[in-house]
Amino acid sequence: MKKSIVYFERAGAGNTGETIRLAKERADELGIRDIVVASKHGSTGLKVAEAFKGTGSNIVAVAVCNAFEKWTMSEEERQKLLDVGVKVFKGIHALGDDVSSAFSERHGGKTYSEVVAQTLYRFCQGMKVCVEIALMAADAGLIPVDKEVLSIGGTLAGADTAIVVKPTYSRNFMDLEIREIIAKPRVPIHLGPPHQIWMWERHPEVSPPKESKTWF
Repeated sequence: MKKSIVYFERAGAGNTGETIRLAKERADELGIRDIVVASKHGSTGLKVAEAFKGTGSNIVAVAVCNAFEKWTMSEEERQKLLDVGVKVFKGIHALGDDVSSAFSERHGGKTYSEVVAQTLYRFCQGMKVCVEIALMAADAGLIPVDKEVLSIGGTLAGADTAIVVKPTYSRNFMDLEIREIIAKPRVPIHLGPPHQIWMWERHPEVSPPKESKTWF
């Protein structure tokens, strides 16, 4: 099998439309009908729903958990997704921000989840997000773990990364398989201390513009 990967020159929400188009194209080729997408306030989830309209796809939007008040989805935003048939899930983040993270933040050290997250960040923030939301949706029973799923994530907002993944439950993480990379930013920009400022200053030419809404 020979397939191409699309590399975006600049990370961020400006790639949302093309990422979804490429993801839909590959989903059709492989017959994938389970789609999981990261969506903080519902916009990306709605775009995925529109792209896959009429396909009978099971679309799951994974939102930021309530621990991050400015980032989490409102009830009104959630309802808009439900109205078009998108399932919405919010819960403990599979690769951090849980009880173990509370201890590491206060006392130092790193959890295994943080090590996995940092490893995936070497690809890009969207890769970490794609894997994390696949685990979360599987744990919630919203996607199958016995067949391939399409996962869509991004950098700060929107979408710039899409993968084909055979998901698993978090407790069975070693069984997860990233089978294809459909698209990603060429330079791995990612969010998260202590790297947030450093990464943007190191690669300003490929980072989302500070003045754009994708920065927040």
